Amino acid sequence: MYKHILMPTDGSECSQKAISEGLEVAKSMGASVTFLYVVENMGSVLWISPESVPYGLELMEDLKKVGKEALDKSVQAAQALSIAAQSKLVEGKPVDSILQEAKTHDLIVMGTHGRSGLNRFMLGSVTEAVLHRSEKPVLVLRSK
Repeated sequence: MYKHILMPTDGSECSQKAISEGLEVAKSMGASVTFLYVVENMGSVLWISPESVPYGLELMEDLKKVGKEALDKSVQAAQALSIAAQSKLVEGKPVDSILQEAKTHDLIVMGTHGRSGLNRFMLGSVTEAVLHRSEKPVLVLRSK
């Protein structure tokens, strides 16, 4: 049924749980997986003054490093189960980037932190936005 599964990750414990479950789905269906890490370009937040440019560039490099580590860990988990896997690190808005990548996949598997109240309002929910906007099925796994 599903041959190409997209698994966005932010490297969190929540994402790792979703990846573990998603890999079980992939294994049972003989599907390949793509792990996606989106580095959100902070844009105007970081470039407040000319003095902040070096720090912004350094932050972006640090975020890319964290993303690569999360992707490498995910690919290793897939390889341990003999699942064909690839990884992509992109810059952009997380929801838009996930939906764009999902166009070439049959299923999206994502974790959710299950935040509510002020935390949810302040931090938003990438998973919820993907769930509401995706044309593809989305399997959502809660971390707790």
